[in-house]
Amino acid sequence: MVIKPLETKPLLHALMSDQITIEQAQQRVDEWIKLYGVRYFSELTNMAILTEEVGELARLMARTYGDQSFKKTDLNKNLADEMADVLWVLICMANQTGVNLTEAFEKNMLKKTERDATRHKENEKLM
Repeated sequence: MVIKPLETKPLLHALMSDQITIEQAQQRVDEWIKLYGVRYFSELTNMAILTEEVGELARLMARTYGDQSFKKTDLNKNLADEMADVLWVLICMANQTGVNLTEAFEKNMLKKTERDATRHKENEKLM
């Protein structure tokens, strides 16, 4: 995937828009890395960071929707922000490995639709 620079909008204005495509998100992350991040961390480092971010999301989910109680250090955590952290690192990994997430998502949706067209509807556990 070729990462194109942001169109005519300044970066900060672009970061504030209400809706963006996956492709635009990939472009914005790439532009941010070039302006503020110096360079991407290595792929392996980003994999470790992704694991860490998913762990932080899991911790918050367990306390919000599961049986664990909140610790004082968890009280200022925000579910949307934790999900965005996961998305950010995933986008970084896609950018640096040449993955077009829009194409990958579309192919994945097609795969799931073909494979699971009746599977879940026929699953007695879901009835």
